[in-house]
Amino acid sequence: MAHQPFHLPERHAAFSVDTSPDAPPEGDRWSSWDGATHGPNPRPGWVITDLGAVDADLGVLKTGKEADVHVLRRWVPGTDRVVTMAAKRYRSGDHRLFHRDAGYLEGRRVRKSREMRAMARRTEFGKQMIAGQWAAAEFDALGTLHALGLPVPYPVQLDESEMLMEFVGAVDGPTPVAAPRLVSVRPDTDLLADLFDQLRTAMLVLARHGWAHGDLSPYNALVDDGRLVLIDWPQVVDVIGNPQGFTFLERDALTMATWFRRKGLEVDEGELVADLVAEATAGL
Repeated sequence: MAHQPFHLPERHAAFSVDTSPDAPPEGDRWSSWDGATHGPNPRPGWVITDLGAVDADLGVLKTGKEADVHVLRRWVPGTDRVVTMAAKRYRSGDHRLFHRDAGYLEGRRVRKSREMRAMARRTEFGKQMIAGQWAAAEFDALGTLHALGLPVPYPVQLDESEMLMEFVGAVDGPTPVAAPRLVSVRPDTDLLADLFDQLRTAMLVLARHGWAHGDLSPYNALVDDGRLVLIDWPQVVDVIGNPQGFTFLERDALTMATWFRRKGLEVDEGELVADLVAEATAGL
């Protein structure tokens, strides 16, 4: 499966370059690992936790309504230890679109009634609260789903509005090559059937634990050398706790089943939805 080339500029100034006496000897900034919230254990061996590591922004990989994704390289100066990650930077309350937040946020709770009222009224403070919930929800979801063995990127760290996670694609060469989205691949018959089996298995495990992606589509799935990886989880839905939970679950299933059917695979959408609902309600 071919990856999508990602061409790096000579230098990308996403970070303000620190020229103070305490600036790192290389890169754009010191590693932001210290003080951040970290991903779950066991931690993959490629994660660099050294406080002496440095970060460099390599450019924008994807832009979106809620966040932009950059490519970030972290390394330890003077060694051969280096890792390429995806850096998801969530938009502030002034630059996000909130028209679709309400349905996803149903079933989520914060402790203080003042914060709940602010979120409901979409005040500036409330928008910042919602933005924080999106970031925290995605980070927590990725950690939980990765621990369950589901095909999601490993979440490395969360620091305010920036989440660093596993870069899905090829990183062996000088230029990272991102895995293509499902919507852009042209799989043969065998791979198409295998990708659907991977999708169905992942969705059943999700439903079994009471969740739905909430915005699942061929744009939110990557194909990395035949492996399906599901991305973009800030709107993850509690199927039971959210009054619209089963609507989101059904929509995810129908959207994906329709794409596979249009590619030539015989898919029974009704059977998939029924199986997911059965898994989600098994423990009730």
